[in-house]
Amino acid sequence: MARLTDRQCAMFGEKLLELANYAVAALVFGQLVSQQRISLGLMLTGGASYMALVLVALWLTGDE
Repeated sequence: MARLTDRQCAMFGEKLLELANYAVAALVFGQLVSQQRISLGLMLTGGASYMALVLVALWLTGDE
């Protein structure tokens, strides 16, 4: 199995941070601007996916 270099880990971490922003935008902010009833489950899923992706991204990039 191939290992990622430090540069590849940093790049992957940056992309995960972007994905986290898209996830929270789609699942949380989308609920707030829609004309439908707000789904607490989708809001919590958006928040949880954001936190999980940010934690993995920070772990990959080595930031604290």
